[in-house]
This record gives sequence, C-alpha cells and structure tokens, in this order.
Amino acid sequence: MQKIVMTVLLLAATLGLGGCGYNNMQAGDQQIKASWAEVVNQYQRRADLVPNLVNTVKGFAQQEKDVLLGVTEARSRVGSIQATPELVNDPAALKKFSAAQGDLSSALSRLLVISENYPQLKSDANFRELQAQLEGTENRITVARNRYIKAVQEYNTEVVQFPGNLTAMIFGFKEKAQFTVENEKAISAAPKVDFGTTPPAAPVAK
Repeated sequence: MQKIVMTVLLLAATLGLGGCGYNNMQAGDQQIKASWAEVVNQYQRRADLVPNLVNTVKGFAQQEKDVLLGVTEARSRVGSIQATPELVNDPAALKKFSAAQGDLSSALSRLLVISENYPQLKSDANFRELQAQLEGTENRITVARNRYIKAVQEYNTEVVQFPGNLTAMIFGFKEKAQFTVENEKAISAAPKVDFGTTPPAAPVAK
C-alpha cells in the first residue's frame, strides 16, 4: 500500500513539475548548450582559416604588415578566451567573447579589402579557395548564432514568466546571457568576399 501511495505521489509531482515549466526549462537548458557548442565550433572553424589566409596574403603583399599583424593579434585574442558552456551564464564573459570575435571580423574585412590592390593575389587559386571557405564559415556562424539567440529567448521567457519563475526560483534556473545589440552588430559584420574580376586598368594618358 505504501508503495502505491509513493508511486501516486511521485506521479503527481512529475505532472506538477511538467505543468510549472520544469521540463521545459531542462529541455531549454540542453538546447542552449547544444546551440552554444555549435556557435563555438563555427568560430573555431574561422579561426583555423586565419593562419593560411595570412600566409597566402603575405606571399603577395608582404608590405601590408600592419593589416597582417592586426589579423594575427585579433585571432590570438579570440584564442585566449575559454568559450566553455558556463560562459553563457556570465553576461560579462559573453560580452568579452563577442567583442573579440567582432575584432577578428573587422580585421579580416580589412585584410580582404587590401586584396583588391593586388590582382595576382586575387587570382591566386589558394586565396580564392580560402575566401570561399571563409564566406561559407561566416554564413554558418550567422545560422548558429541565430539558433543560440532563439534558444536563449525561449528559455529566458520560461524562466521569468509566471508560474515558471516560481519553479526557476525553487530549482535554481537562471536567465542565460544573450548577445547585446552592440556586439550583435559587431559579430554580424562578416567579411565581404568579392569574387569579381580584376578592376579594369587605368586609362592610358593621351
């Protein structure tokens, strides 16, 4: 009899938790972790492209030392941040991570801009392949980041709305860090990849 009572109470508690948002919060937390892992993975993919890209540009435009150094240093700052799953619980840490990624985006943009001044570099097969990989990676970053943003929005809404806020308070569920408007603009400024033809030669003076 006692076992039956305990089973009924356990079932009631389970149904109660489901009705007050506990299960949704658990599922949301797991979705955020998965989404964040994909964001980090795509950013790492981009960082891995940087050394080859810098070396390729250096072979044709070695005099552009400041730009090349800027990309290398930006990549180093990105690599110095441990993007652990716990980072999503720390708004300040996420802001620092996002700022570093934004700096790398800006540095890569400058690198690609100077490539316009070097026709041989633009026509190099290795450089064009790296450009294509970078463009594809930037697109994947955007998709992964948007999935993370959506997952956090849904989870945070569950945490702060009644009656979920009571469940969150009891079981220690807290809001997750979200990209701010400032760093969202910075990291969404993906380098523009131009596969256009070499600009026409300047007109011959008469």
